[in-house]
Amino acid sequence: MTKNFPDSSSQAWQAIVSKYNQPVLSKSVWQIINSVAPYLILWGLSAWVLQYSFWLALPLMVVAAGFLVRIFIIFHDCGHGSFFRSKKLNRTIGTICGILAFTPYDKWTDSHRNHHQTVGNLDKRGDGDVWTLTVEEYQNSSSKRRFFYRLFRHPVFLIFVAGPLSFLLYQRFTRRTMTRKQKKNIYFTNVVLLLIAVSMSLLIGWQTYLLVQFPIMAIAAMGGIYLFYFQHQYDDVIWRRNETWNYKDMALEGSSYFKLPALLRWFTGNIGFHHVHHLGPKIPNYNLVKCHNENPMFQEVKPFTLWESFHSLKLRLWDEKNNRIVTFRDLRRSMA
Repeated sequence: MTKNFPDSSSQAWQAIVSKYNQPVLSKSVWQIINSVAPYLILWGLSAWVLQYSFWLALPLMVVAAGFLVRIFIIFHDCGHGSFFRSKKLNRTIGTICGILAFTPYDKWTDSHRNHHQTVGNLDKRGDGDVWTLTVEEYQNSSSKRRFFYRLFRHPVFLIFVAGPLSFLLYQRFTRRTMTRKQKKNIYFTNVVLLLIAVSMSLLIGWQTYLLVQFPIMAIAAMGGIYLFYFQHQYDDVIWRRNETWNYKDMALEGSSYFKLPALLRWFTGNIGFHHVHHLGPKIPNYNLVKCHNENPMFQEVKPFTLWESFHSLKLRLWDEKNNRIVTFRDLRRSMA
């Protein structure tokens, strides 16, 4: 567990993260170039190679999916207002990147900001997080609800089904609780995506378009949903009720430090330093590593390797009595 963090009542941590909050225009522009340009080139190459063999095109699609994850990180940073100093420029670039990632900018950004303000809060679950029940809630649930919860939390469904569907289908629809601005942005995103799909279908054929776009989106979505899942679902994570919840603790003890290999860290825009990001969401992704390395408070957070992260897929429920996240096997053992 972490220790020796600045007191939550002080402004010490705010002074630390504020030093890294300033975006650098040249770095931001270069990141757009080295993310979007390779993605578009690989997309085109995949369509060309697909004429000869799907299996030869598939490796190109996998790499393209990696660049799409990187584009999503740019989209994500724009939503936090951390990628450019200009609010208008953040929204413009964020909207474009969101279209490439099949994600409406306004709706997702508002939901994600709420996620930062409520993550790990047992009394404010449900917006921008992974469905998580407490042990008591699960035990008191109907058999039908238990079934759907177990289905949703199963790694195969969560990653291979829910991940792609959340980007390809779920993001396409409005809901009554949304603001007018959010609804209009979803309509705009859908119309642009439809125009792109029609244009590309006329240019290269609808079968080729789908055989390239769907695998790329699905692979990127699966990687993205795994990252999002592990960021707040891991051994030693803390969750709290509203009366004891505080922003600093949830950043440093409720958000993971995912120590990825260098190449994956690059493709994921350093989002593995999620404890740093949650404490300082205004920090551009290219400043996260520097912030982590220059401040001992972040280095005291336990890192998880890629191999170690796989264990988190077994975790299912929050045990309030023992203040830890547990597996269904743990629950059966405790009941026995």
